[in-house]
Amino acid sequence: MSTFEGVFVQDQWLQSQFTQVELRKLRTKFVSARNESGTVTIQDLPPVLAKLKPFNEVASQDDVTHMLGDSYSNQAKELDFEAFLRVYLNLQSRASAKMGTSKTFRTTSSFVKSSTTTLRHSISETEKASYVSHINNFLGEDKFLKDFLPLDPSGNALFDLAKDGVLLCKMINIAVPGTIDERAINTKNILNPWEKNENHTLCLNSAKAIGCTVVNIGTQDLAEGRPHLILGLISQIVKIQLLASVDLKKTPELAEMVEDSKTLETKDPTERANLIIEQAEKLDCKRYVTSKDIVEGSTNLNLAFVAQIFQHRNGLTIEKSKCSFAEMMSDDESTSREERCFRMWINSLGVESHINNVWEDVRNGWVLLEVLDKLAPGSVNWKQASKPPIKMPFRKVENCNQVVRIGKELNFSLVNVAGDDIVSGNKKLIIAFLWQLMRFSMLQLLRNLRTHGQGKEIKDADILQWANMKVKQCGKTQMDSFKDKRLSDGIFFLELLSAVQKRVVNWGLVTKGETEEDKKLNATYIISVARKLGCSIFLLPEDILEVNPKMILILTASIMYWSLLQKAKVDEEDRPSDEPAIASEDEGNAAVYEAASVDGVADTKETPENDADE
Repeated sequence: MSTFEGVFVQDQWLQSQFTQVELRKLRTKFVSARNESGTVTIQDLPPVLAKLKPFNEVASQDDVTHMLGDSYSNQAKELDFEAFLRVYLNLQSRASAKMGTSKTFRTTSSFVKSSTTTLRHSISETEKASYVSHINNFLGEDKFLKDFLPLDPSGNALFDLAKDGVLLCKMINIAVPGTIDERAINTKNILNPWEKNENHTLCLNSAKAIGCTVVNIGTQDLAEGRPHLILGLISQIVKIQLLASVDLKKTPELAEMVEDSKTLETKDPTERANLIIEQAEKLDCKRYVTSKDIVEGSTNLNLAFVAQIFQHRNGLTIEKSKCSFAEMMSDDESTSREERCFRMWINSLGVESHINNVWEDVRNGWVLLEVLDKLAPGSVNWKQASKPPIKMPFRKVENCNQVVRIGKELNFSLVNVAGDDIVSGNKKLIIAFLWQLMRFSMLQLLRNLRTHGQGKEIKDADILQWANMKVKQCGKTQMDSFKDKRLSDGIFFLELLSAVQKRVVNWGLVTKGETEEDKKLNATYIISVARKLGCSIFLLPEDILEVNPKMILILTASIMYWSLLQKAKVDEEDRPSDEPAIASEDEGNAAVYEAASVDGVADTKETPENDADE
């Protein structure tokens, strides 16, 4: 089973108005609105709709009741799911009008970041043509895709090819080499729906792991070849690829630009754009834009164009006197890996702020408050918080003091930690806080599933015991702790993955893990197989090779969550129709796990275990 299963309605127009993530969320809300007789009527909807975005941002429950009363005279009218969706769209339109704007809540952007829906999706033909050119250029010699390339930019060939998931997985590996172990990609000429779904699941979890925002997209959306969503995902992947070298560590010559103040004056914008294109052709850097794109301000294409020029001909040199500045930016390898892990995880949560560098971007406290509010709703007192840009230093300290206070309320280990430690950029303390925050999030996901079963709090020891129990059922080895050095060969995790889903591991691709090279092959395969299964994880192969106990715990917990989620789905299918659903999906947290809830976690106390702490 997959965590990205589809929801379908008979009306194709209605189906097209929502992504699969939205449909699953709304179906859960529809079920939760059932009254004592097991039906849903108009008068049952206000408490449910008022909690949904975007209504909870612009209207109270009384406002929702009033809008429904204006639109529907028969409040006792019984609704099926399709009728519920139409009521939702109607209410969204009325709420939009109330705001005094003709726009819907989301103008579709190719960066797919918003968590609300719109009534119209459009794509840029110029962008599509540019990305088709990019694909033809970078993947034209790929052993599998060369039979399907080059693509014709004038039709729907791009979206048709993306339907089996192979293209998107390959693009992710071009953007960030080594993200996906290509042995885990299903690459037969004809794939069955299960195999396609595995590819899309692998794609989405890997996209999150490299920094893409995929809050409102599911595997069924990709399988259907929905153009605006596929183009949006591709634009992010291409952006990550082209901006990979815009980094002071990789391109220390950037230090030279700090003092650059040269400007170029040309009165006519079109003439100036033509001059740019003319010079770009001489540099062989015209691939992404036309002069019209430049004048009209196509954000994505202009960014891709400039990034391409920077990659090939940045024209920068580095003075020896400035080398020390670039060297100051370097971290040790393990610290850099942890920064990357936490950065990708925070960006996957769908919070408003976007993290480019953890050490710098968390120092004002704002993004940490956003994450805490996401994971522990209601924990943040926003009246006492200051939103960036923050000019007064003491406001940053106030934000960070509240971060520390909430952390202590959630029972994080923060002895002798103060807000000023975060403001000053103390990496050791920031890592410690973020690790406990990630662990808290994972344990809450597990707890929410157990709440509908045994109701037991989940601790590190429970995760360890569960993993050993699953592997032991197959008569295999055990792990002593999350620090067990035997885990470095990867065999235990491959056995665990096989135990929860027999067909997911191809044992013909697994090595004995006796050499460092073989261990790394197993580690890269583990990560891709786990993502293919449906686990959202952000560790690197090195974390397995070095047996990083923090990341090993999260990996194990993610596999445990997936396994328990499958059981929860079976239980939900077997329950009476008039009982509430297992867990309502949090509107803004689809990027964490697309079928899970993080509701009601603010008052939970967890005692950190020492097993994974360093």
